[in-house]
Amino acid sequence: MKVVIALGSNLGDRELNIDSAVAELAKVIEVTHLSTNYETDPVGGPAQPKYLNAVLIGKSQLDPHDLLIAMLEIENRLGRTREVHWGPRTIDLDLIVAGSEIVKTEVLELPHPRAHERTFVLEPWLEIDPNAQIPGRGLAKVILESLE
Repeated sequence: MKVVIALGSNLGDRELNIDSAVAELAKVIEVTHLSTNYETDPVGGPAQPKYLNAVLIGKSQLDPHDLLIAMLEIENRLGRTREVHWGPRTIDLDLIVAGSEIVKTEVLELPHPRAHERTFVLEPWLEIDPNAQIPGRGLAKVILESLE
């Protein structure tokens, strides 16, 4: 199944954190596309440093819940802590879409419930997939244009 994962980091060596996360993700999915890094201002939460954000597209044999568990384990291995909601972090991995699945459980919502509001997800995603679609919402390009 095609998956889209957003990556972000604003603590430590941001570029190394993203590269390390991609390498770890490549152990559990087949990474087919990776955007360049985008420096962005933080959204929500306390005052904090700027982020580096990227998006990757891959192929996964894992069920979306199992992929989410693997992503949380990667965040933990790379030093992610969760003391402050929307606070600074070494790495943040968000599962944006998994095929055309629409899921809403206590631990997973697909597509990601705020992806359509976030230019830091849409811009790098469109760089690597100009025809990107968010299930139930439409073309990412049209969504991004509505935000600008």
